[in-house]
Amino acid sequence: MSKRRINKVVVIGSGIMGSGIACHFANIGVEVLLLDIVPRELNDAEKKKGLTLEDKVVRNRIVNTDLQKAIKSNPAPLYHKDFAKRITTGNLEDDIAKVKTADWIIEVVVERLDIKKQVFENLDKHRKPGTLITSNTSGIPIKFMSEGRSEDFQKHFCGTHFFNPPRYLKLFEIIPGPKTSPEILEFLNSYGEKFLGKTTVVAKDTPAFIGNRIGIFGIQSLFHQVKEMGLTVEEVDKLTGPVIGRPKSATFRTVDVVGLDTLVHVAKGIHENAPEDEEHGIFQIPSFIDTMMEKKWLGSKSGQGFYKKVKDEKGNSEILSLDLDTLEYRKSKKASFATLEKTKSVGTVTDRFPILIAGEDKAGEFYRKNFAAMFAYVSKRIPEITDELYKIDDAMKAGFGWDNGPFEIWDAVGVKKGIELIKDLGKEPAAWVNEMLKTGVDSFYTVKEGNTYYYDIPQKKHLKVPGQDSFIILDNIRKTSEVFKNSGVVVEDLGDGILNVEFTSKMNAVGGDVLAGINKAIDIAEKDFDGLVIANQGKNFSVGANIGMIFMMAVEQEYDELNAAVKYFQDTSMRLRYSSIPVVVAPHGMTLGGGCEFTLHADKVVAAAESYIGLVEFGVGVIPGGGGSKEMALRASDTFHKGDVELNRLQDYFLTIGMAKVSTSAYEAFDTGILQKGKDIVVVNQSRQIAAAKATARFMADQGYTKPIPRTDIKVLGKQAMGMFLVGTDQMYAGKYISEHDKKIANKLAYVMAGGDLSEASYVSEQYLLDLEREAFLSLTGERKTLERLQHMIQKGKPLRN
Repeated sequence: MSKRRINKVVVIGSGIMGSGIACHFANIGVEVLLLDIVPRELNDAEKKKGLTLEDKVVRNRIVNTDLQKAIKSNPAPLYHKDFAKRITTGNLEDDIAKVKTADWIIEVVVERLDIKKQVFENLDKHRKPGTLITSNTSGIPIKFMSEGRSEDFQKHFCGTHFFNPPRYLKLFEIIPGPKTSPEILEFLNSYGEKFLGKTTVVAKDTPAFIGNRIGIFGIQSLFHQVKEMGLTVEEVDKLTGPVIGRPKSATFRTVDVVGLDTLVHVAKGIHENAPEDEEHGIFQIPSFIDTMMEKKWLGSKSGQGFYKKVKDEKGNSEILSLDLDTLEYRKSKKASFATLEKTKSVGTVTDRFPILIAGEDKAGEFYRKNFAAMFAYVSKRIPEITDELYKIDDAMKAGFGWDNGPFEIWDAVGVKKGIELIKDLGKEPAAWVNEMLKTGVDSFYTVKEGNTYYYDIPQKKHLKVPGQDSFIILDNIRKTSEVFKNSGVVVEDLGDGILNVEFTSKMNAVGGDVLAGINKAIDIAEKDFDGLVIANQGKNFSVGANIGMIFMMAVEQEYDELNAAVKYFQDTSMRLRYSSIPVVVAPHGMTLGGGCEFTLHADKVVAAAESYIGLVEFGVGVIPGGGGSKEMALRASDTFHKGDVELNRLQDYFLTIGMAKVSTSAYEAFDTGILQKGKDIVVVNQSRQIAAAKATARFMADQGYTKPIPRTDIKVLGKQAMGMFLVGTDQMYAGKYISEHDKKIANKLAYVMAGGDLSEASYVSEQYLLDLEREAFLSLTGERKTLERLQHMIQKGKPLRN
């Protein structure tokens, strides 16, 4: 089979999902044609303009309106606003012939089989042989869709189920039709993972496939359980949120965001189409949900659901919660449980599960019942929905944002203990679980030589989870590959002469232990290795510096110690750049403050596309003190040309810090100057990031890496720039856009980036700017307003960010 390339995609249907899918293909550089139906009548605005149904602007109104709505939505579906240029629009009458230019056609029309079949009949007339054609259905059986279509159509047809929003949710289910070619499944499996950045799961053609079958069971089970146990919506969301490795939106807030009608639609589909399911009754909609549907309390889209945002007498926003007994809204109540208190000091989620199920309060009872029901259910879905248990876990992690899938949770509490819980609930696990234990296997997963193995039921032994060769999973190698460890980092040998520094502090904040760990890693790498990567697989790369440490030193007026600490931070950043081995930094998630400063000083950055990078120190009343202010002045200097452009360019970099700009993706970080075009790399699939960073460090070493010469050629503009900045901050203060304290911070930053009180433009060294930066940082930590901001953020438990 010749190599298949995807250069152009046609998306049929421009609703929320269609536009979202179109945007994500644009994100990865694919040309997209988005098509929808032609309006049947003019709207009022079109009538006023004297337009007719034949005007192109009218004929493309639906698709253009939908796409623009998607582009403007929050969270943004595009990595960068300019990527919208990769999408063109049209309609299904005038532009249907253009599908012959597509490599892949994706149908995303309304969830009605008759309409989908009409669309496919039309597409079959125009597509060229060999073109991929897939449906993004969330539950209609794939086998019915391709009936009557050409042989080539059926061979290249299957279901490809994206989860909403397509940019952010990583699950990509592939559902083969009766005649889908194995080569097509293999291609889509690889393409989804490598190009779209997804966790690809090949599912069977069963009701709701894998993710929604298990996820909707979990939510419906809760709907029934919540009444039985007398739990409030706040209590359920407390119990099913971050404490068990689930999103902050937990259960009821998630339903509000997704839409109750969407959930009910899928649940009814399962109830109607899976009559043999032993938990068939769970998918029956409870009466209180029926009432909410009648009242159109659908969640965010209708303004109220399980939660409702209102204004109090003073005009302040307030969130009310739905009382599930009275179905009336009331003030939210804080939920607390003794069992949860016991887990506060337990950082690893999997270590919490045994504590949670042992709880003697209502929370403990909830977890025992909830986990037992889920364990029993997933065990019996094999082989119905999939033959491999790891696919169920992958689907729940990628599609619903769980840190751990059901079988991983079961392993955490112990397989035997899980069976006890199931029996206490009056249920039984699938027979294969007991048979597994009888063979002496007591876990669903095991790790060998850095790879994860799952229990294969037919072969009755552990097999390697496929597709891991492109990944490096730090959890799997940490124990066997540890080279150095302190309270803030673990340094691991990634193999092939490359070391990795993994932050392990709370929220990966940067303190003295992290700095010491980085320096130790560089020492080891310079002596015995060829390169260094700084990467981790936490939720965020780093939320910034340890502001508690800064606050205590400032309050105690220990300025000599604080000066030494800031210099140590600066020196560490500079060591990243001027070590004798290549240093690659791999940011992802929140990469703020100090985490951003490390990124700025890398020899090369391999960033995850979902990276939110920024210098946010202004938010706590200081300027970047770990080399960030110096580096922005240096990067501005590297862009200077003759004339007034120099001041304009310096101002751009000044505003990156002064406005505490945080990119909404790695691609936006190129606009702020934090990432550098032609040098730094973006990886769409975060699972591949550390392997890509390692390969980059290895390549740099193999090419003959020589450490750079410290810079002494940084052009600063002196009083000319200072004058411009001071006028600007005066005007902002006079217009009441900034406070007096904000003005003071901005002027300190201006002093650093202008190079101080120099009478004319001059060339200075990095160390010169670092000294100015440190002096300004220290002076600001003595300000009362800065101390107040620091204290406020510590009390709120917030990272160093706005």
